[in-house]
Amino acid sequence: MRIRTAVTDLVGIDLPVVQAGMSWVSSASALPLAVSASGGLGVVAAGPMRLPDLSRVIDEVRQGTDRPFAVNLPLYRRGAEEVMDLLVAKRPPVLIASQGGPRRYLARFRDAGTICLHVVTSVEHARKAADAGVDGLVVVGAEAGGHPAPNQVSTLVVVRAVTTALPELPVIASGGLADGAGLAAALAIGAGAAQFGTRFLLSTEANVHRAYQDAVLRAGIDDTRLVGRDLGPVRTLVNEFASRMAKLEETGADLETRRAEFTKSTLRMAAYEGDVVHGKVEAGQSAGLIGSVLPAAEIVRKLAAEYVAAVTRLPQPEFFSV
Repeated sequence: MRIRTAVTDLVGIDLPVVQAGMSWVSSASALPLAVSASGGLGVVAAGPMRLPDLSRVIDEVRQGTDRPFAVNLPLYRRGAEEVMDLLVAKRPPVLIASQGGPRRYLARFRDAGTICLHVVTSVEHARKAADAGVDGLVVVGAEAGGHPAPNQVSTLVVVRAVTTALPELPVIASGGLADGAGLAAALAIGAGAAQFGTRFLLSTEANVHRAYQDAVLRAGIDDTRLVGRDLGPVRTLVNEFASRMAKLEETGADLETRRAEFTKSTLRMAAYEGDVVHGKVEAGQSAGLIGSVLPAAEIVRKLAAEYVAAVTRLPQPEFFSV
């Protein structure tokens, strides 16, 4: 099956399905390789990776499929310049950069022939990225896990605002999307693809502790919380860490007190060590829409089939003459 959009044409994939670059979850080759080989865009998460590991994983994905894949780079990470040096040499088909300005990297990657997508959470940042010359955008709404917009504007609203403001720029919608109906909704409001994070976190290839997956699998749609105001907020499952942070925020604790609590817990604790009580169990609100852990290739096929079913179910207009 092929579903052709501005995004699929831009990056050369068959289906408008993008697997989010999630630290630990896709900081290995199995998940992005499976997604790309199935017609979507698999994304290697460079955030927590050491340079030799990142180099090896890129080689493994490239050797495993001739289909396009991406590398996600949070520009705030330690050693970002060295990571960019490596990526320019490796020439991944697509770069998805986040949490920094695109002018920092665009010229280098354009010269290397890499397509550059930039993650934004507002119309203002989308315009700045477009003015800088990015090839496309990933627009993230408040429902997303990890680091969504602190203004808590929903995906439906922020994506529509960006696609209205910048109708010619390819857009990938992200946040709160878990199935083919979500993909249909994203395309209906002007996006050219949907990015799925939590859905692929719950895949057999996800590079995370089983306790992390089990906790997300048990979660309902209202079992996440956005915490870390003024500290780079994260959406995480409600646990002891999230409850402590929420109490500090509600009682007006000073910034340094909140920072100490916020940095004491990490994503690694949950994703790698399996501590889902004290770690940051990052997940989106869409966790409550997902009821199974499936192979990534099956997820991609299911998303495409559900998209077709959703579009087919839409009522057709009836026209009357007066």
